[in-house]
Amino acid sequence: MVHGMLMGATTTTGNSRLYGTALLRGSDCKSVNKTHIASQGRRQHCWGPYVMRHFLPNNCNLPRQSGLKVEAGWLFNRSDQEMDASSERSESANEDILVFFFQLDLATRVQYALNLEQYDVAQQLRNKLTEVEEEIVRQRDAKRGSTSKTEAQDKAISILRLRADMQEAIESENYAVAAELRDEISKLEAESLAASAKALAYENAQYAFRLGQKVRHKIFGYRAVVCGMDPVCCESSSWMEIAQVEKLPRGSNQPFYQVLVDVHVDPNLLVAYVPEDNLIAFDQPDMDRFDHPYISFLFYGMDTAGDFVPIKQLREKFNRPRHEVPVDPQNEEDGREG
Repeated sequence: MVHGMLMGATTTTGNSRLYGTALLRGSDCKSVNKTHIASQGRRQHCWGPYVMRHFLPNNCNLPRQSGLKVEAGWLFNRSDQEMDASSERSESANEDILVFFFQLDLATRVQYALNLEQYDVAQQLRNKLTEVEEEIVRQRDAKRGSTSKTEAQDKAISILRLRADMQEAIESENYAVAAELRDEISKLEAESLAASAKALAYENAQYAFRLGQKVRHKIFGYRAVVCGMDPVCCESSSWMEIAQVEKLPRGSNQPFYQVLVDVHVDPNLLVAYVPEDNLIAFDQPDMDRFDHPYISFLFYGMDTAGDFVPIKQLREKFNRPRHEVPVDPQNEEDGREG
């Protein structure tokens, strides 16, 4: 997370839920509080006011809306090993979405401050946005293998040097040192291969599902919407053990998807990290209602095929193309006749 600045909380108002996070320290709040910058009306990225008003440290002294209840964050730890839907619940996937929300909201607030000619506040917000974006890029590169290329190259150079040292040890008949160097070379070669494979996986990733697509879980049967993807499992070893990833046909070396789970199916699951092996697409357009507190922030709305249209920033985050819904010739003909 962003250098320990993330604070998670669950906010409940009425029958709807928002899972919030703040990335500002107390010292940042004093300067931002010089003016009231709030989104007017319901906008695509209006999640930010909840962050600024309800999740900042107490010394910000921002007014709290009445009737708002702040609860503890999700509890992801499970002591049992039984396989159920919550086994694929992902705290890191949820936090990734929340940081994305906050990044969007900061950009909106910078523009809003400029519109109000609050230039000092705009600069402070821009500095915070730059800090958050730099950390997000760093984490994304580490996750997607950009740093793995450099890591593999560095290890390759180290291997060359160790081989030269091993040759000298052999020529000097210092076989004990040569054996130690040989073992170290073998270890570095394995690490270099793993780093190269990870980088290559992201470069050549092929996904069966797309952003905004409605899917169904093969085992648990719930409906979900894809909101993110990785070409391989990027969760921790403990999470993979709970989710029993090793029992999957393709194990961890397959695409994994961040999915939003319909709250009517399981209001406590919300965000899951699901392997491609466990997801199936609908044979026919699914036009049934789908409710989730994150939908309005990640998607423009539903298309004619029943899937959701991702916002531009979400497509850019995962470097995915825009999906065009195929035109039904029969419907097009009927439209002309009408």
